[in-house]
Amino acid sequence: MAIVTVPNKSVAVNPLKQSQALGASLAFLGLKGMIPLFHGSQGCTAFAKVVLVRHFREAIPLATTAMTEVTTILGGEENLEQAILTLVEKVNPEIIGLCSTGLTETRGDDIERFIKDIRKRHRELDHLPIVFAPTPDFKGALQDGFAAAVESIVREVPKAGGIRTEQVTILAGSAFTPGDVQEIKEMVTAFGLVPIFVPNLGASLDGHLEDGYNAITASGTTVKQLQEVGSSAFTIALGESMRGAAKILEERFGIPYEVFGELTGLEPVDEFLQALAILSSNSVPEKYRRQRRQLQDAMLDTHFYFGAKRVSLALEPDLLWSTVNFLQSMGSQIHAAVTTTKSPLLEQLPIKSVTIGDLEDFEQLAVGSDLLIGNSNVNAIAKRLSIPLYRLGIPIYDRLGNGQFTKVGYRGTMELLFGIGNLFLEQEESLVLSPLSLVKDN
Repeated sequence: MAIVTVPNKSVAVNPLKQSQALGASLAFLGLKGMIPLFHGSQGCTAFAKVVLVRHFREAIPLATTAMTEVTTILGGEENLEQAILTLVEKVNPEIIGLCSTGLTETRGDDIERFIKDIRKRHRELDHLPIVFAPTPDFKGALQDGFAAAVESIVREVPKAGGIRTEQVTILAGSAFTPGDVQEIKEMVTAFGLVPIFVPNLGASLDGHLEDGYNAITASGTTVKQLQEVGSSAFTIALGESMRGAAKILEERFGIPYEVFGELTGLEPVDEFLQALAILSSNSVPEKYRRQRRQLQDAMLDTHFYFGAKRVSLALEPDLLWSTVNFLQSMGSQIHAAVTTTKSPLLEQLPIKSVTIGDLEDFEQLAVGSDLLIGNSNVNAIAKRLSIPLYRLGIPIYDRLGNGQFTKVGYRGTMELLFGIGNLFLEQEESLVLSPLSLVKDN
């Protein structure tokens, strides 16, 4: 059991967390024909767009209601109405994901009422789904906003007909990359199951060229698929933050669910594949049996470098949970852990303590580590402390291929093993070579 510490600081110094609105927009981008709409100032949208563009190196569709000082005081309903009508006229979205911001949440705009009144005045919007996620950026973090968006999406799912025994709904949390989603889809379909991902970042942000430019998302979970979610026989929630959305589906449609907090490491992948085998009544395909043996060999090759190494992490709670468990399974020690927001997982972490704080806290706690794990904003700290950095999370702007990076399943676990293991190997080689160089110099 970990002791959760929240530093008593007046301000955040070198913030670790990203805003809820950014997390919600990321979730919305996993739906086809979508454009996320920020109800706030232009700066809120511009910041989120820059982060996502730099991380994925893709064109990211985002829109704003462009609130000013005057409209903030008088109320934002007119701006919201004009923004929705403009989007319908200019880009014709299949669905709009509406995110609030700190500005409009502080003022107290009743956005749900705004939407109802706008629909009454414009009957042409009857066919257009508008999903609203309350995402004030003065509290919570990216993971909270992502979860809020997914919960809002499944609340809007219409009542379904009969149950389709082979269909499963997969709620993929913010800890899973587009590459992760693709790997999970491959595993699920290998058992003869038909998955509906909510959201499906593996289709929209995987880094592929379209035939032409779209001002809305060209791929992802379709509106038709969302309408079929209520017919699924089972819900698989990936990440503790997705438990709330899974509960909503259970309450609305009576669909049972199971939460998988991690899909990285030998035992978690074994459990996931076993669950799929039970759901489908099919045996585990031979290719995964071979991949499992490959992972076992990789663990044998790399465990010499992981053993007793002190690792410090600065990650969102769901990602922190899976990474801590993976590292400990390889014999590493958790030197320090800093995260962004509250989660039921934090107290269950098998470490002494975890801090909900910023990168200033992380830099102080990480002294003496053998490895740092965090996003690209940790790079400056790694250089100051002369400690290697393994980049994980959002944003990563100084490495390529973030959309395709995979850390789940047997293959993804091997990729993570070799990536971190190579850093440890380089570290050991530098320690061996440095005394030789000193002798040579003398």
